[in-house]
Amino acid sequence: MYFDIAMPLTLLAVTLVSLFLNEKTESKLKNTMQERQLGVWDAVMLVGVMAVMVYLIIFVREITLILMALFLFAYSTLLFTFSYLFSKNRWYVGVIPPAVFILLFVFLRDTWVWSYILSNIYALAFAVLITLYLVSLFSWKTTGIFGILLTGMDIVLVFVTGTMIQAAKVTTGLRLPVMVSVPLIPPWPDSGIAMMSLGLGDFFFAGLLAVQTLKRYGKRFSIVTAVGMTISFFIFEVLLLNFLRIPFAGTVMIITGWAPLVIIKELTRRKPESSKIEPNQN
Repeated sequence: MYFDIAMPLTLLAVTLVSLFLNEKTESKLKNTMQERQLGVWDAVMLVGVMAVMVYLIIFVREITLILMALFLFAYSTLLFTFSYLFSKNRWYVGVIPPAVFILLFVFLRDTWVWSYILSNIYALAFAVLITLYLVSLFSWKTTGIFGILLTGMDIVLVFVTGTMIQAAKVTTGLRLPVMVSVPLIPPWPDSGIAMMSLGLGDFFFAGLLAVQTLKRYGKRFSIVTAVGMTISFFIFEVLLLNFLRIPFAGTVMIITGWAPLVIIKELTRRKPESSKIEPNQN
C-alpha cells in the first residue's frame, strides 16, 4: 500500500501560513484594493474566464509567449506590491524581489536549479501571495458560489475533456512556477524519485476556504477545516496511488474535506426556534 505525506503536509503548511499571515496583511491590502469585493456575477465571470483561458492555452499555440509575459507580469506585480507595502512604501525596495525573480527566470530556467528548487520555492511563495492578495475580494456568499462553480469546472476539464491536464503540461513546459512538485514520502521502493504535483489554483482554493472560514467561525474552526482538507487530500491521494492511477481534480480533493465540516457547523449554529427554552412567566 503506497501513501504520501509530503504533498498533504505541503498543502497544510501553505494553507496555515496564508491563514495566519492574512490577519497581518488584510488591512493594508484592503486599503490598496479600496475595500472592493466581488459580487455573485463577478464570481461567475471569474470562473468563466478561467475556463476560456484553459481552452486558449490548448488550442491557440501562438498564445504561449503572451501567456508567459502575462504570468511574469502578474508574479512581478505581486512581489512588488507586497515588498512595497511592507517596506513602508519604499519603491526602491519594492523593485528588488521582482527584478531578482525575472533575472533568475531568464538565466536559470533551463537548468535543474530552477526546475527542481527555485521553481518550487517561487511557486510556494506565489501560492501564499495570491491567496493573501485576492481573498479580501471575496465574501462568504461569493466564496460558496465560486467554490461550487470552480469545482464543477475542474471536474469537467479534468475528467470529461482532459483539457486541464493538457493546459498544465503546456504551462509547465514554459518553466513557469505554476505548480508545486515534491517527492513522495516515503519513497517508492525500486522506482527512483516519484513526484507529486499540485497547481497554484488548488493551493489558492484551500487558502481561500480557510480564510473565509476564519472570518465566519473563528481561528480554531478554520484550523480544523484546514486539517480536514489535508486529511481528505491524503485519502484521495492514497486511492490515486494504489487504485485509480489517473489525474484527479484537486478542488474535489480539497472541498470534500471542507464542505461537510462547514455544513455541520452551520446546522448546529442555526438551531430551530422551537428548541429554545422559554423562560417561565409565572
